[in-house]
Amino acid sequence: MTADEGAALYRLMTWLSPAFPVGAFSYSSGIEWAVEAGDIADAAALRGWLAAMLAEGAGFCDGVFLAQAARAASARDEAALREIAELAAAFVPSRERQLETSTQGRAFIDIVRAAWACDGLDGLISACGVPPVYPVAVGIVSAAHNIPLAPAMHAFLHALVSNWISAGARLVPLGQTDSQRILAALEPVVVATATRALQATLDDLGSATFRADLASLHHETQYTRLFRS
Repeated sequence: MTADEGAALYRLMTWLSPAFPVGAFSYSSGIEWAVEAGDIADAAALRGWLAAMLAEGAGFCDGVFLAQAARAASARDEAALREIAELAAAFVPSRERQLETSTQGRAFIDIVRAAWACDGLDGLISACGVPPVYPVAVGIVSAAHNIPLAPAMHAFLHALVSNWISAGARLVPLGQTDSQRILAALEPVVVATATRALQATLDDLGSATFRADLASLHHETQYTRLFRS
């Protein structure tokens, strides 16, 4: 491993670690309502729900936005970057999911600026025209730091599914071993979703996780809540 490769890995492990303070632990992406409604009652149900969210829902779409934002940022294509940022901000299905992705995007940018500043980053963020949502923020920062896109994609999707599992484990509840079994079972789904997202264009965007979208909408009026989404 070269020094540059080691630095890139170090930064990815830091930025997409559960310890990186973007507040991901406070969001469940609608999983909380799905548990209350009875859709998710055990480890097998959570695994199936998350596999769908990854392959056919928010996971794939966020991956596409990350890849497109990173490529536009690397090319310094400000017009494309603005289009991607605006589309990503408009693509979420509920108010709470909008809060989730925009808040994490803002926190990610603020912390990277404070601790990992680099030349050109501020200009790329300004070119978006709107505050970058989380996957766009990760794509821009990865490009600004010359981190290869494929590892950034896999690290992002791993962080995403890990946070979903953490939320599900607290809500069902599940033990640590069951949580790790789910993470292991979802490995091929993450790899396949990352591959699709890297090959996709904006024209390929779309999701078919209607129940998950409804869960996110219903969560806004859920009486007892641990999570913000």
